[in-house]
Amino acid sequence: MAFQNEIVLFLSVFAFFGGLVAFFRLFGKNGIFAWTVICTIAANIEVLILVHAYGMDTTLGNVIFASSFLATDIMSEIYGKKEANKCVKIGIAANITFILISQSWFLYVPAEGDTMASPIRTVFANTPRVMLSSLFAYAVCEMYDVWAYHHIWEWSEKKFGDKKAFLWLRNNGSTMVSQLINVLVFNLLAFAGVFPADVIVQILVFGYGIFLLTSILDTPFLYLARRIAEKNPDL
Repeated sequence: MAFQNEIVLFLSVFAFFGGLVAFFRLFGKNGIFAWTVICTIAANIEVLILVHAYGMDTTLGNVIFASSFLATDIMSEIYGKKEANKCVKIGIAANITFILISQSWFLYVPAEGDTMASPIRTVFANTPRVMLSSLFAYAVCEMYDVWAYHHIWEWSEKKFGDKKAFLWLRNNGSTMVSQLINVLVFNLLAFAGVFPADVIVQILVFGYGIFLLTSILDTPFLYLARRIAEKNPDL
């Protein structure tokens, strides 16, 4: 099918952002925590897959990982800085736990009739480097994102005297910079020496392009989440 990768990538933006908001509507704060665990682990598996889309090579995982920034922004907007930082810490803990669990599988000796150990080993052999790189990048960029979100919020409230206004500014202003930090730190740590230099450049350019687009597209979902919270104070 022509443009299959492009279509799937585009639709996945709405699927993942919509899924996060649905988790929030159904489970409140705990839904955001659960989504953070899901997307951080899934993104670190997906990122091992290289696809060609929009004229460039790129790794998967960018879109679902972008939803983790929406998760912390929703948490910041509705529950405050402390809970947003807690969300980041849960993501870090999930990453560390999954690294330990996935690597423990290699301690077993497969049975003679086993057919899955070899492909699983192939998939997860690179997991420590990828996930450690992701863990470091995630911790740095997400902590920055939470700090920047509230810094912009405090500035706009002080300057204009309106606590609710400029949601779009604190959302995009924090996310666009934190995504740049994430793209540079993660891809250079994870893929230097794995992919050729020209492929890494394409991954950096395309990856940040996706994150810029998703930063803009996630804003309506943040407004929607705040609206849901206002109509459902029990959340």
